[in-house]
This record gives sequence, C-alpha cells and structure tokens, in this order.
Amino acid sequence: MRWPFWRVAVAERFMEPALHPGDWLFVYRTITRGRPLRVRPGQVVVARHPERPDMLIVKRAARRERDGWWLTSDNPAAGAVDSRAFGTVPLGLIEGRVLVRYRRSRRGGS
Repeated sequence: MRWPFWRVAVAERFMEPALHPGDWLFVYRTITRGRPLRVRPGQVVVARHPERPDMLIVKRAARRERDGWWLTSDNPAAGAVDSRAFGTVPLGLIEGRVLVRYRRSRRGGS
C-alpha cells in the first residue's frame, strides 16, 4: 500500500498553456500498485514513458483504446513526444491523475 497523493514538478513546455515549467502538480494515484486508475478523456495524467519506464511524463488522456490510453501533449510544437510517437500507454503505466496545479511561493520578495 502507498500514499494516494503525490507532488510532481513540471519540467518541460509540452503542456503549455495549461502547465508551465516550475508548476507543481498535486496528483492522485491508486493505493495499490497494478490496480488501474479511473481516468476520463480530457484529464491530465502522470504516466511512465512506455519505452523508458524510469521517466515520468505529464500528458492529457485523449481517448481510451483497447490496449490502454492515447496520451497527447497540449503543445506539440514544443517538440513533445506523446502517443503519436509511442502509441497507446498501457493502463499499468498510468501513475495518477492531476487534481491541482500550483506554483511554489517565492521567498525573499522576488
């Protein structure tokens, strides 16, 4: 069993204008590994890259396919890699769905 909430930092521009580098995401994930997470089309999810499972990606769930989810980037012009490059993402690689986006406050008045 694991904690169902998780904090993830956005590092790339692939989801602009919705998400920007420096944004933080509050993510809900399943408590039990291997148990598929409920996802609906249009939701932003955190998944493991199908070809590089050590790398997390933040994408929009476009549609449910027989083999998993078709994930897209909001900003493909930024050179984003999504399901157009690697195909559907198996359900087991969807780690969580984004609940809230926030920015860390800056200290020192800057």
